[in-house]
Amino acid sequence: MKSKMRTLLLMPFFALLFFTSCQEEKVDITPPAESEALVANSELTSFISATSAKDGSKDNIIDNASCLSVDLPVTVVVNGLEIIIDSTEDFKTIEAIFNEFEDDNDKLEIVFPITIILADHSEVVLNNRDDLENLIKECKGENEPDDDIECIDFQYPISFSVYDTEFQVIDVITVENDRELHRFIKRVTNAEVLASLNFPVTLISADGSEYVVNNNEELERTIKEAKDGCDEDDDNDYGDDDFTKERLDEYLKICPWVVYEFKRDNQDNTAQYKEYALNFKEDGVVVMRARGGDILTGTWNTRVTDRGALLKLEFDTLADFTLEWVVYDIEYGKIKLYEVGGNRIIMKKNCDVVFDVTKERIKNYLQECLWRIARLNIEGTDKEKDYIGTPLKFYENDVVKLRVNGELVEGTYSVTPLNTEGFVLQIALENRPELQLEWFVTFLEPGLIKLESLGNRDNKMVLKRHCPVGDEDIIYINEILTSSWGGAWDAGWTVASYIDGDVEKKDGFALYAITFSQEGEINVYKDNSNTLEFSGSWLAYRNEGLFLGMHFGIDAPFDALNHRWQIKTIKENRVELKDYNANGGIERILVLERAL
Repeated sequence: MKSKMRTLLLMPFFALLFFTSCQEEKVDITPPAESEALVANSELTSFISATSAKDGSKDNIIDNASCLSVDLPVTVVVNGLEIIIDSTEDFKTIEAIFNEFEDDNDKLEIVFPITIILADHSEVVLNNRDDLENLIKECKGENEPDDDIECIDFQYPISFSVYDTEFQVIDVITVENDRELHRFIKRVTNAEVLASLNFPVTLISADGSEYVVNNNEELERTIKEAKDGCDEDDDNDYGDDDFTKERLDEYLKICPWVVYEFKRDNQDNTAQYKEYALNFKEDGVVVMRARGGDILTGTWNTRVTDRGALLKLEFDTLADFTLEWVVYDIEYGKIKLYEVGGNRIIMKKNCDVVFDVTKERIKNYLQECLWRIARLNIEGTDKEKDYIGTPLKFYENDVVKLRVNGELVEGTYSVTPLNTEGFVLQIALENRPELQLEWFVTFLEPGLIKLESLGNRDNKMVLKRHCPVGDEDIIYINEILTSSWGGAWDAGWTVASYIDGDVEKKDGFALYAITFSQEGEINVYKDNSNTLEFSGSWLAYRNEGLFLGMHFGIDAPFDALNHRWQIKTIKENRVELKDYNANGGIERILVLERAL
């Protein structure tokens, strides 16, 4: 996101709070140069369009066409057996039926009508097989080069600045997925809008590697270098099971792999082994890091047989992992293993996993940035809401500070070894007994620390790193929210809409105005006066999207707004926030507005 002001001298508000770790500096915020505007018929816009095109190869076992997809659910008849395909996981059922007998004539029939999704994400309803065959003829053949780019993807959300003819920002558009991006770029190529992409932008390659780009030139170069860097798997079977031993070996060795799901002998052991990490070495040695930091060493090797690729693991003291596993699916950054008898492992690639956990490494991570409490469960009670908008800052001299309502509460912390089992983090802050436990470090990454209480392992805390300095989106959000700061009613934001479920509840907030201070304090004024009603805490942060955490305390009606809201749109006079449930449905919408 970019500021709509031509030039603004801004001091990041965290620099005021934590001057011992962040240098005070002035940051110039300017609109993007005109040269950064996307050109309608350029190679870059073509690359973006191709990268966001709908990949139709995943369901080739159904339609034998890589440029279109069948919208699920769909009913098919496979070798005489009628089945309903609800998800991509069901493609394995088709393949299993095909593979049941080697000397039969495999046949799949589609029950019409069906809906087809084309490469441009448009949809077409087909009523018979002839209509489908006509569309298939327009696709390239099996494993022939096609127009879409499947070897690299954008990490969403991303945003675009939209300009008028004088190159002034008139809007910021947020894009959440390939479909939205493909349609927006089509408007650019049709010269319907003048826009530039807001950097930095993260791209994820087929092997899971992430690339952060900061301008159009870097973006074009990154896509160009990656677009032919993987097997697009445009053959007419299910999954990517046509790899070689050499390719599998290199894929395993590229980064550590973290256990996400584990079953052995039909027993679900996920809770026991989740977050165990495996590091496959060049010499056939595999190093296993257990939760808590224990290191186990075993061996590994692979071979390709008629059953497919096999991965053999052997550990002297870890019998559950010791087995020759079938590699039945490889996705971007994920490997699935199984063996008959109810054995299954799902692992995800994580290049940030730390195998050598030391006191110095833990303290260095803690002191790098701010840390927000993303999860806190004490004696079965969720306490994380009490810490919305209240980041921690750890200093070299064993001092820790918690920001509450814009004020810094100071305490101490220590990192100590626990025999040979790992390390314990202890935090001492006045009136914060839920933090003052002996926290055993169970998981450590540069941006994530997971902790369990020694006295009760059901007590859990998760810390996530927050580095606002240098993040243009966060700087922009902070600038917009705090620009109204004046300590007065007429300088504040009002609740323009609060929809809870299907009910509009904005009337309960009609007498109030809100202001955001640079120090992280949120103030509420009432009755069109400059009298402060009460205060709370706020924090804008990034977590696979942009969020605004607000905590107003226990005072009604604002206690209902204590939440980590996802930011959907933000402009100089309007902020739209949404609360999603676990299934991705919208539960609440909050809109704040202010007079310019």
